[in-house]
Amino acid sequence: MWYPDPETLHAPLHASLAAAIEQAILTEELAAGARLPPHRGMAGRLGLSVHTVSKAYQSLRKRNLIDGQIGRGSYVCGPAPQDPPQEPGPGDGFDFSNSHPVRSQQHSRRFQLSLQALAAELDPSALQVCKSVAGTGADRTAGARWLAACGFAAAPDQVILTNGGSHGFTVALSALTRPGDTVLSDSITDNLIVSGCAYLGLKHVGLQADPHGILPDALTEACRTSGAKVLCLLPSLANPVPVMMPEGRRRALARIAQENDLYIIEHDPLGPVAGDRPPPVSALLPERSLYMTALSTCLMPGLQAGYMAGPSHLLPSLKGRLLSFGGAAMPLMRALASRWVLDGTALELADWQRAALKSRHRIACRVLHGVPWTGHPSAMHLWLPLPEGWSAAGFSQYARQMQIAVMPDMPFLAPGTCSAGGLRISLGAVQAEGRFRKGLEQIAALLKLQPHSLPHLAF
Repeated sequence: MWYPDPETLHAPLHASLAAAIEQAILTEELAAGARLPPHRGMAGRLGLSVHTVSKAYQSLRKRNLIDGQIGRGSYVCGPAPQDPPQEPGPGDGFDFSNSHPVRSQQHSRRFQLSLQALAAELDPSALQVCKSVAGTGADRTAGARWLAACGFAAAPDQVILTNGGSHGFTVALSALTRPGDTVLSDSITDNLIVSGCAYLGLKHVGLQADPHGILPDALTEACRTSGAKVLCLLPSLANPVPVMMPEGRRRALARIAQENDLYIIEHDPLGPVAGDRPPPVSALLPERSLYMTALSTCLMPGLQAGYMAGPSHLLPSLKGRLLSFGGAAMPLMRALASRWVLDGTALELADWQRAALKSRHRIACRVLHGVPWTGHPSAMHLWLPLPEGWSAAGFSQYARQMQIAVMPDMPFLAPGTCSAGGLRISLGAVQAEGRFRKGLEQIAALLKLQPHSLPHLAF
């Protein structure tokens, strides 16, 4: 007879128990037809009231996850049968342009079931009353737990809930700068930094980097000459050129930032998916850093929720701008995020994502053998420098004629940075692994050709 671990249960207990049973069903720890313990047996084993267990079972029964018959008790119905995913046809092409996590039918099913549970359990006032931007205590506790899994220790009252990475970054950047201020980053960086600085009227300066990230000497010189206020970092595989910055380099940059009164905005959208990594730079300089992560990037795109944390003296400014740029995370999304973080689903999906990306990385190693490229087993994309003769714009336009979408380097270049002649190739946007391999093989074949040997196209 199966029982959940009582240490994983938390208030409200009926919802937590239902979530534990639901997770066991989805992971097939409880197979279809498996019998659940009687109400009194479950209550006695877990130290709960029979009413609490009955309420949990009733919630599962409403969602057709369990059923009951006189004389047989409660048993698992199993997940509802799903239509097999439709494979794109030969004319649908390959889209490697958007950096997405790998997804499965299990992701969609969990999302649906969790939303159903929330709809039944969520206090109606959550959708009718304007809540505090800080979120509930459970939301902040979940945020602190997720940030801890990323390597950043924060108290719940330091956590701010966001609608994802773009929302969080705009809030952070506007809180730390004024129009005309200088912001530093890699010369090839996230397009959120490039566009955010442009929209807010900031001077954006790109710094020289090596395979380990921004060069300390380049940062020191920029601080001396530019009077910069903020350094934006993506040290854990989030840069278009996926780099896992070593700890020594992180400490060097943190030391220079401290010596020059720089604030650091560290965006870490992969979170725990980026395994075996050093501590965040923000953990080395917590009094001058804002650290943020987004669940939509590392778990599934539909989960538009994220967490940001910083020193207490910045929180009033951050919360004020949070309202100006769209308010706190949407009630349903932050409730779902909290549920998944607290019941362990989020970490489980992060582990799944890491394994899926590792498999994609192995495919890339085989298909692109002999071609120079930059990647990492935990990264969601790779960086592909182009051979002589190709420009990034020219290659991407020609590939599009072959129904292959790739992302050229232009959106990632800091102002004044010359084109690196490279492409960002997403490892998760093409969901079926076989199609991913086939599309990557077509890109590899195109790399071997010279533009002058191809039919003329208007580049």
